[in-house]
Formats: sequence, structure tokens, C-alpha cells
Amino acid sequence: MSAVGERTRIGVIGCGLIAQVMHLPYLTELSDRFDLAAVCDLRENVAAGCAERFGVPRVLNQWEDMLDEPLDAVLIATSGDHAPIATRAARAGMHVMVEKPMALSSAGAEEMAQAAEQAGVTLMVGTMKRYDPAYERLAELLPLLDDVRLVRVTTLESPFAPYVAHYPLIGLDGGSPEPMIDERERDTLDAALGEVDEETRWCYRWILLDNLVHEFNMLGGLLGAPDEIRFVHLSRQTVSIAMRFGRTECQLWWVDLPGIARYRQELSFYAPAQRLTLELPSPFLRSAPSRLLVEGGELDHARSWEREEIASFDEAFKRELVEFSECIRTGRTPRTSAADGLRDLRLAEAVARTHAAARQLPAGVS
Repeated sequence: MSAVGERTRIGVIGCGLIAQVMHLPYLTELSDRFDLAAVCDLRENVAAGCAERFGVPRVLNQWEDMLDEPLDAVLIATSGDHAPIATRAARAGMHVMVEKPMALSSAGAEEMAQAAEQAGVTLMVGTMKRYDPAYERLAELLPLLDDVRLVRVTTLESPFAPYVAHYPLIGLDGGSPEPMIDERERDTLDAALGEVDEETRWCYRWILLDNLVHEFNMLGGLLGAPDEIRFVHLSRQTVSIAMRFGRTECQLWWVDLPGIARYRQELSFYAPAQRLTLELPSPFLRSAPSRLLVEGGELDHARSWEREEIASFDEAFKRELVEFSECIRTGRTPRTSAADGLRDLRLAEAVARTHAAARQLPAGVS
């Protein structure tokens, strides 16, 4: 293990889109904290190309081989289930940062967490929006609101290809067909959800885990776990979820809009005399700032005001790597911890099961 004050020898497993756009460049920039010692990808040309571009001495094509390297930590950014890799890495004594989703099931997440705890290593989940400076500013202001009556979360999904076309990607064309469920993953998904229909299973895997886990995590960081799931509708085009956090109602909407490259995500908190709205840009744009809109007024008076805040141009992906480094150095628990990721997975499973149960009701029954 690296000592406090020394650089952490780290390897990256999975050199796909987010690794090339964010993780590898920022690990290189943070050379005072990290020694990027190895990269691994099943695609030989991708692994070799990333190693050449970022000056990485070791190139591997099987993740199992990475665990034999003299590393302090691994960053797991593969497209499949992270639980087997993270569990083995922790047992090998390596600190682990894992891209979202933490795992494909809460059972897998629990196994990861147990392995990390027993090995005494850091396990951090890469839900990077929690490290957005504007989100952190929202977290400072939210406790000042009295009687938050409604939370509204809206995500307008858009194709990511236009947002990454200007990056020099290796072995990637910026586009992909509609994802399918890997047969190797089906048993894991079935164990997590029970007997659900194919559409629910697909929406859980590719919308709840691949997309809405960010929304769940941002809400969880501010409000904790919901007390009740009131309503769920899942489809490949739209998602609608109604939840309750204490006395506060929450409405979450997600919609896929493939014909317009204008991603938009908002979290709004409404109290009688004040409103907070966080607007987040596409996550693929480096250092694009999020915007926080603060609105206020006075009861029984026409006077009102609004203020727009840009907290920083610092990149959330880079700041989460700094968090990972600090947790390794100091031994403290990351903000996006294993327990944090486990809460998100349990919520995703509950949302999927709620939707599936409603679909099984007899016609005319609601």
C-alpha cells in the first residue's frame, strides 16, 4: 500500500468512453497523487492505444491479470457487472473506485462492501455528480429552506455522440446500438428482481442502473432513502416515479429525446417562500459549469427576487478522483461510499419491482 504523501499506483480496468474522456486524462493531470501504472481492456487496440496516449507502461487485456500487478488501487470502468472484479480486487488488498452502477444487484454490492471492509481498503462509487461544486452549494442551502413541499427531478436524455465527437477516441465511434441484456447477467438480474417481465428487466438494467442511478444518488445525498414509492411507470422512452421523503413529495421524470442534442437535467426544491433549482449540463463536457438558481419572496407580499450562482468551473470527475486519493491517504469514508451505492441499488430494485407489480394487476384495477 502507498504511504500517506506518496503517489498511489493505480490501474484502470475498462478503457471505454468515460475512461478516455474523463478518467485517464484526469489521472494524468493528477500526477502528484496518482501513478497511472497499467490499463486493461478486452480490445487489444484500445488498451494499447490508451497506454501510448497517456504514457502507461503496462498493457493488459484480462482484468484477472491486473490483480497480479504491484498496484495500490484500481479504477473499474467496464460495461458489465463490477461486483466480481471489485470483490477480487479488494481481497487482493487494492483500493477500489468503481464506476456507476456499483453492481447489477444489491447482493453484489453487499459482497463488494464486505470484501473491502474485511481487507481494510477503500471502496468508492463513481457517482460523480455528488462532487459537482453547484451540487455541493445546493447541499449547503437546502437545510435553510423551511417546509420543502415538493422536489421535482427532470432529465431530458439526448444522444451522447455529438457531445464526444470532438474528443480523439480510440476504437470508439461515439455511437452504439440499443443495448441488450447479456445472458451472463440475466441470472444476476433475476435474483435481484424476482419474476418480472422482460421490459421491466431491460428498463432496470439500462435506464435505472445506467441513467437514473445518478438521480437516485443525488437525491439520496440530500434526503436519504425515500419513505415510500407511490407510483412507478417505466418504458424505454419515458420514466415517471413518485416518492415521499418524510413530508416532502418527490416527482421524478426521465425522457429519451434522441432527435435533439440538448441534454438537460434539473433538481428543484420548492418551499413556500424559496426555491432552489440545480441545472446540470451534459456529463461528457469537461468543466462545463452547473447552474444554481436561488429564488425567494415574502409571504403576503409581491416582492420577490432571484439569483444565479456559478460555484466553480472545476470538473466533478476530477474532484471525485481527488476524493478517492484523500480517502486512501487518510482512511476516511468517501462521500459516495459502498453504503451509499448500496442504498441506490436497493431503491432501483424496489422501483422496478413496484412497476412490475402494477403491470400484473387485472385490467381496470389500479
